[in-house]
Amino acid sequence: MSVDFTSEQKRYLEGFASGLHIARAGKAMAPAPNSKAPTTAPVSGPDAPHLAAMARFEAQGKKLADQEKWKREEHPFDAYPRLKDQTARDEFPKAPDNFRWRYYGLFYVAPAQDAYMCRLRIPNGILNHWQFAGVADIADRFAAPYAHVTTRANLQIREIPARRGIDVIEAIQELGLSSRHSGADNIRNVTGDATAGIGRFELLDTRPYARAWNFHVQNERALSGLPRKFNVAFDGGGAIATLEDTNDIGFQAVEVTAGASLPPGVYFRLVLGGISGHRDLARDTGVVLPPADAVMVADAIVRAFIDLGDRTNRAKARLKYVLDGMGFDAFLKAVEAKLGRPLARVEAAHVAPRPAQDRHAHIGVHPQRQPGLSYIGIALPVGKMTTAQMRELAAIARDCGDGDIRLTVWQNLLLSGLAADRIAEAQERIEAAGLDWRASSIRAGLIACTGSRGCKFSAADTKGHADAIAAWCETRVALDQPVNIHLTGCHHSCAQHYIGDIGLIGARVTVNDDGDTVDGYHLHVGGGFGEGAAIGRELRRDVKAEDAPRLIENLLSAYLSNRAGPEQSFQSFTASRDLKTLQTFALGGDA
Repeated sequence: MSVDFTSEQKRYLEGFASGLHIARAGKAMAPAPNSKAPTTAPVSGPDAPHLAAMARFEAQGKKLADQEKWKREEHPFDAYPRLKDQTARDEFPKAPDNFRWRYYGLFYVAPAQDAYMCRLRIPNGILNHWQFAGVADIADRFAAPYAHVTTRANLQIREIPARRGIDVIEAIQELGLSSRHSGADNIRNVTGDATAGIGRFELLDTRPYARAWNFHVQNERALSGLPRKFNVAFDGGGAIATLEDTNDIGFQAVEVTAGASLPPGVYFRLVLGGISGHRDLARDTGVVLPPADAVMVADAIVRAFIDLGDRTNRAKARLKYVLDGMGFDAFLKAVEAKLGRPLARVEAAHVAPRPAQDRHAHIGVHPQRQPGLSYIGIALPVGKMTTAQMRELAAIARDCGDGDIRLTVWQNLLLSGLAADRIAEAQERIEAAGLDWRASSIRAGLIACTGSRGCKFSAADTKGHADAIAAWCETRVALDQPVNIHLTGCHHSCAQHYIGDIGLIGARVTVNDDGDTVDGYHLHVGGGFGEGAAIGRELRRDVKAEDAPRLIENLLSAYLSNRAGPEQSFQSFTASRDLKTLQTFALGGDA
């Protein structure tokens, strides 16, 4: 029979284990042959686990990734005075500092733009109307007059001159928001249920758990400087998908039924290892935990990752590869060692089915669990809003709703708490602002990353091409089922193309014997999430961007003409056909 340790015992064991860990690592701190590592390095304080992990790799004769060396030479959070000096001199950073300044949310995005981009940190994607209007004011004062909603229910401000970098991040803090930890080797913005606290059928309000994890990360330096970026999501069972299965850690609210090893009630189920850009979705660990333990368990998982993650190969420095290398059981034992107690498991037979999701629930008017109130989902053109639109949305939220702005992972937003007699006014004002609360089945599921207009990694203008695809297809194909089309510009897959019904990843397409190239894509079909979780299959390579709208029109038309019936989804349709048949459909042929 296992017995939980007391808080004092846990602290003692953690300190004892940490001391042993550091003592052993101290022997490895001497540089390996031909290594340029310093002959001495601190082995105490919050950075000690990271430094010890670096030393272990060097002791094996391996070469650290440049980013690891930069972190060891100067921790980014120790370099704020130099960041201020650079901005005072109106200078953009060289590569090491470009990496460091991402810890503060500043990304130098040359050559796409000779400017900074600033990414915020908004736990559960929820902020109030005056903060939202305040972000618009910051963009107008110090950047370009627009902002993007990201696929982590977050905001980005772009086209920031070098001299304004500090102005932006300090102004964000004055709003009660933050941009720290939103880039580089850190735990990124924590996502949560978009209808948390208002969803009619949700199992759990994720807001307090997302908020607690956010503040834990912000105030625990040991959780920065990870082997690579890290994503955590909380899904409460609401109608709008949170895409927690694409995260390193996913907490899914579930109802445990009678007969399990735990009392009946609502718990979090733990899923691990999601990273859709690497063709993997998070897998169920069998672990179920009380929601109040989520922060403690997430902390232990991250600390195990700090010890075990690859510090030499950035392409393999994600939790997925730790799990692939040692297996889930061994990794969970390492997590339990950090916790000082076992994690509870519950058989799948004692977990009730989760509430159904609605792929249109993020657009339009929907009743809340509060009698007489509704929320309204607003379609944004692939996540972009002007600052004038932002201020008007903030005013609508204040005048017609409860004042909250709820960003979603679908690159749009919700206004909540609208009484029935204010809905028409809100709809009219949204339309007058040049936005819409309605969307076609194509635009409702249209996702695009920043693209080559603002990201040096992107091989294509994803946002521009996404708009072109929607404009072409929605007047030619009368869809009666939602279809998600995701465009991402590079292998980082910020727009998660592998989980789209149709997913496109940017590629340079050669067009003549001289080697000239144009924007293009590799085309995938059949991806999904949640109950339909799947990684899409590659259908065609090297499709010129100008040809993509017609190919997608052909696929959608073939779906409507050849499906088993109106209830068959596009994903099910593509799964039932081989690639050769689907390729024929894409070219306008018939099977």
